[in-house]
Amino acid sequence: MKKQSVPKKKSVIKQLLDYAGNHKYFTISSWILAAISALVALVPFYYIWRIIKEVVEVRADFSKATHIVSFGWSAVGMSLLAMLLYIAALMCSHVAAFRVQVNMRKAMMEHVMKLPMGYIESEGSGKIRKIVADSSAATETFLAHSLPDKAVSYATPVGLIAMLLIFDWKIGLICLIPAVLAFLMMGGMMGEKMQNDMKEYQNALDEMSAEAVEYVRGIPVVKTFGQSVFSFKRFKDAIDKYEEWTITYTIGMRIPMIGFTTAANAVFAALVACSFFFTRNGITDTFLYNILFYIIITPILTVTLMKVAYAGESQMIVKDALNRMYSLLDVEPLKETSNPQLPGDSSIKIDNITFAYDEKKANAIDGISLDIKPGEHIAFVGPSGGGKTTLASLIARFWDVKQGSIKIGGVDVRDISSADLMKNVSYVFQDSKLLKMSILDNIKMGKPDASEAEVIKALKDAMCWDIIEKLPDGLGTMIGSKGTYVSGGEAQRISIARAFLKNAPILILDEATAFADPDNEIMVQKAFANLSKDKTVIMIAHRLSTVVDADKICVLSEGHIVESGRHDALLAKGGIYAHMWNEYKKSVNWKVGVTSQSEARTYA
Repeated sequence: MKKQSVPKKKSVIKQLLDYAGNHKYFTISSWILAAISALVALVPFYYIWRIIKEVVEVRADFSKATHIVSFGWSAVGMSLLAMLLYIAALMCSHVAAFRVQVNMRKAMMEHVMKLPMGYIESEGSGKIRKIVADSSAATETFLAHSLPDKAVSYATPVGLIAMLLIFDWKIGLICLIPAVLAFLMMGGMMGEKMQNDMKEYQNALDEMSAEAVEYVRGIPVVKTFGQSVFSFKRFKDAIDKYEEWTITYTIGMRIPMIGFTTAANAVFAALVACSFFFTRNGITDTFLYNILFYIIITPILTVTLMKVAYAGESQMIVKDALNRMYSLLDVEPLKETSNPQLPGDSSIKIDNITFAYDEKKANAIDGISLDIKPGEHIAFVGPSGGGKTTLASLIARFWDVKQGSIKIGGVDVRDISSADLMKNVSYVFQDSKLLKMSILDNIKMGKPDASEAEVIKALKDAMCWDIIEKLPDGLGTMIGSKGTYVSGGEAQRISIARAFLKNAPILILDEATAFADPDNEIMVQKAFANLSKDKTVIMIAHRLSTVVDADKICVLSEGHIVESGRHDALLAKGGIYAHMWNEYKKSVNWKVGVTSQSEARTYA
């Protein structure tokens, strides 16, 4: 499932410029302008020194200091020029950065649209969204701010070294000693180890964010079954892992960072040493003027070292962001057939298929064969991890099988175009989501050219017209922060209306009532009864009461169909299904808050 698309040998900047197009010249211009502004920004310090020097020279008669005003205005003029040049640099860098960000997001989203649904489901929409948003945001910050600052941090030392050595090369060299020490310490911190540490940090942060999302989504289960927060062990483990990593990293960086900060700020200590050493036989006016200049100019050296350090860190962050972006772009889409065919009917033939999510691990589906006639209702049940959702996903071609074949209407799903396959298969997920747009637009996703009358009929067939009637703007009600929110059960019913409108001949229901409250579950079950008429239905369920009327129940375990048959026949067999049924009936009677037989029947 991988393709080699990452430009491994290209530098970070060249990789970014590939997405800039003609706007890369704005980036180059920003470097040049920022470097010039850095050199111009040093000139005012020279004029300030000239003012101090003139005041010291005429200290007996200050009326002779006739150049102070001109030097002052010259300093102001050069400062303004440096500011304008830097603003121009930032304008250029932002234009290029926004273009790169847009192009990167377009490239990633266009690629995501072609990826297998199985990959998107397994990775999680939150993780993919984070890669798309955070990776492009990191590059925007780097190009818009860090690169101009990096140009400044490179140009400033060149100008500083020239000025330090021109006035008094001996004092200049002594002032550079702490800077060289700080630079060496910074190089030690910015090596390959820090790059790996940055990757581990982002991994720990991503894992904690992903687990937090899963924890929030699981809150309904906690409330229903009265479990404590510690039942979400993975979330707590992710927090503990992040805490342990950050503390260990901070402690490990403590000594190098103290050394770097001390050396970067030790320039004044070097100036004090110079003063004592060179004035041991008396002080001269020339030395006084020079030392005054170094006192004025050397604080810039400290600031520059700090900028270089942070510029190096930001480059590591953007490099990691690019690696994450390419990890997404490297996932290969499913191949489209060059000779697409249309299925003859809604039958499904599964012939000795195997499938593994990871080639290094055991098969998730191992040698399954199954014939489903048109209009037949099939249920997949079994323990978690047995392969129920995987098998259903393969039918909808969320993944491609490793061996064997799946045919719909006599045609291999790999020989059916993606658009035609989606017209023939409706998949209702366990956690259906509505997009931030109107109810009407949400439902019309199932059939974009549908009329409003068709949408209304689908809503009524899906048993959710009562939801529309209570919304402030009816079908025009916006979903989300700019409109209104609906409950999880109501969102599920609206998503079923979308499936009604699509009216595909094959319907796959994946735990579609798992988290519905009793009232919504009754309505959802009625909607499914209407939706399933004259369709081939595959139902995945843990609530076994929903599958008792299925034409065939397939019990999956460890990637195999271990039992199959009708409900009564499987109970009489006394095998795995019979055991599951008995355990299910016990759990129904145990439900929290069930105090009467009528309530028990509602849950069942």
